Amino acid sequence: MQPIPDHLAHGLSVLFIGYNPSVRSSETGHHYANPSNRFWKIIHEAGLTPRKFKPEEDGALLRLGFGFTNIVPRPTKTAAEISKDEYIAGRALLIAKIREYKPKVACFVGKGVYEQYSGRSGMGWGEQPESVVEGVVEFVAPSSSGLVRMRIEEMTEIFRGLARYMPK
Repeated sequence: MQPIPDHLAHGLSVLFIGYNPSVRSSETGHHYANPSNRFWKIIHEAGLTPRKFKPEEDGALLRLGFGFTNIVPRPTKTAAEISKDEYIAGRALLIAKIREYKPKVACFVGKGVYEQYSGRSGMGWGEQPESVVEGVVEFVAPSSSGLVRMRIEEMTEIFRGLARYMPK
């Protein structure tokens, strides 16, 4: 299985950061490609995109100010397969990417992603009080994986909090 390409650019409104690519994402080369993943539906219903995009359109979202990366590049069936060493290496790489590209918001799609990145735990949803990378808002949203047992309406409401960082 192969890692998938990041979609990064300077001046992004939101950089979405996942755990790592799914097997399906590795097969297709696109972010959030597993049919059970609710990411594309959530960001549309949250009012962040004008329509529901498909995973194969992930690169087109750069024009809307959205980028994509993961804390760990290696695809797995579940995030539980990621090793501590992979998280440590991924954290350093992710901090470097965020420092270089300076998105307005680094949105961590899953509390566990943010915990691995920040070394903190017990955080709430939404904007975090302190940032690891100065000048970048850190925002924690639920994982959109179909394995997460949270109602989609609750997830959508949390993601809706990103709208305040979008250009008017």
